[in-house]
Amino acid sequence: QVQLVESGGGSVQAGGALRLSCVTSILTYSTYSMGWFRQTPGKGREGVAGINNAGETIYADSVKGRFTISQDNGKNTLYLQMGNLKPDDTAMYYCATRAAKYSGDYLLQTFAYSNWGQGTQVTVSS
Repeated sequence: QVQLVESGGGSVQAGGALRLSCVTSILTYSTYSMGWFRQTPGKGREGVAGINNAGETIYADSVKGRFTISQDNGKNTLYLQMGNLKPDDTAMYYCATRAAKYSGDYLLQTFAYSNWGQGTQVTVSS
């Protein structure tokens, strides 16, 4: 069973930056998809960024140019570098993985993933 452990959330002022990390054994697989999602109370989980084993990436329009998804295979870690943070970015952030290669918009869909982390809270104040 693939386990995911997230870290890096916290409180920051608008305009600030945070880096989320997700340690995951999925990176030992030859084929995989990984994504970052976020959720606020009363709303569904929203895809933020995704990446597959070919290095293809995709971002939600709301974070393009501000967030960067990346991975470190040597550390079995998925990252989400978040910059120019806005109060609307406040949410619980989750990493997700699946041992299958998806591309394009599929990487931002919750139904594409079978493994989920416990979430890390990001709070951006104005």
